Amino acid sequence: MTQSVVIQVGQCGNQIGCCFWDLVLREHAAVNQKGIYDEAISSFFRNVDTRVIGDGGSISKGKIRSLKARAVLIDMEEGVVNEILQGPLRDVFDSKQLITDISGSGNNWAVGHKVFGSLYQEKILEKLRKSAEHCDCLQCFFIIHSMGGGTGSGLGTFLLKVLEDEFPEVYRFVTSVYPSGEDDVITSPYNSILAMKELNEHADCVLPIDNQSLFDIISKIDLMVNSGKLGKTVKPKSLITSNAGAFKKQQRRPFDAMNNIVANLLLNLTSSARFEGSLNMDINEISMNLVPFPQLHYLVSSLTPLYTLADINVPPRRLDQMFSDAFSKDHQLIQADPKHSLYLACALMVRGNVQVSDLRRNIERLKPSLQFVSWNQEGWKTSLCSVPPVGHSHSLLALANNTCVKPTFVELRERFMRLYKKKAHLHHYLQVEGMEESCFTEAVSSLSALIQEYSQLDATKSMPVEDIPRLSVAV
Repeated sequence: MTQSVVIQVGQCGNQIGCCFWDLVLREHAAVNQKGIYDEAISSFFRNVDTRVIGDGGSISKGKIRSLKARAVLIDMEEGVVNEILQGPLRDVFDSKQLITDISGSGNNWAVGHKVFGSLYQEKILEKLRKSAEHCDCLQCFFIIHSMGGGTGSGLGTFLLKVLEDEFPEVYRFVTSVYPSGEDDVITSPYNSILAMKELNEHADCVLPIDNQSLFDIISKIDLMVNSGKLGKTVKPKSLITSNAGAFKKQQRRPFDAMNNIVANLLLNLTSSARFEGSLNMDINEISMNLVPFPQLHYLVSSLTPLYTLADINVPPRRLDQMFSDAFSKDHQLIQADPKHSLYLACALMVRGNVQVSDLRRNIERLKPSLQFVSWNQEGWKTSLCSVPPVGHSHSLLALANNTCVKPTFVELRERFMRLYKKKAHLHHYLQVEGMEESCFTEAVSSLSALIQEYSQLDATKSMPVEDIPRLSVAV
């Protein structure tokens, strides 16, 4: 069994990460009722005897003593990390694996990347090496961050280059939360474009999440609940709407439910690494099968059931309906419509009591309505994990390498250019040592090249599919 390390950067990254660990613990508690430290738990947790001082307290088998998350928490403000350390999950995080500062990055990518990157590089490396030493077979780093702020975008992408240099063989999966057009950080287009260049060059896979899509999903859930269509009883421990176990404060904050959706994405993404199944999909298989070209490593994710997670009175979605939902635009975690765009490849990660025949039947049913590139008509990768999410009979995560991601990047570039043409707020960046105006021009050129690659693929949509001759076997 392989292990993975989660790196949570900035306010958004740490809040999502905390939700993720809360859900993972609930899931393993439901499955592992005897409290034995097994391979499933070891993939994301260490078992530590807290009575032993130093690093000698790790226990490789037997009863669970004290679980420590394989995580590094980084923020250049103390608020969120302190809140986590005062909450119910405080004992899950190793205090030696935290890096905080007081001043913050001031919503400035340059401060996060250039100033704090240089200042904390050795300290970050030390924490990463320590995390790697505790793993028997480290396979993947999961980085969680936002694109619009200073620490998440700047220091979060600085990390990628550090990881690439120090651990070139270990996969780098990045969950990036993109700002909406109404974002309250005026400089978020600058931060996002500068971060995009680093994602293009140093990430293996990026799962872009759009804040607006998350907000729309939660608004629809609230509307359905308040209108009485879903009944009146919201699940107290709904996987989507609750993370009461993660933070000290019990009142619901506006971003809690949105963060929980992203945490659920990570929960399902890692399920094959954590549990057995008849058709397991390793993390390296996602990259190998879904990324045909190095730059085109942005995977559009959709999650189902989604709206039904909010309420206890809703009957579970029929299995076939669940597959249909995964390809509808209402279930995408960015504002996109993959059915009307071009697929390079698609992965279906199914959990629960689902058979291989169910998978095949639904793929055959959906195929006629989906456009795949001519050279990869059978571009499906599938996995079956036998353990469903807590409280549900089955779930599905779809990951699509699809040209529908292009409008998100085009809109981001347009918002960047509106500011950049006026040179608005540019002086805040250029006064940071090591930051030059060429950083901006190179970043927007990098994004334009990526958009062009997607446009070239889109241009092949109407091309006829070649009927490749099959090998005939004489009987």
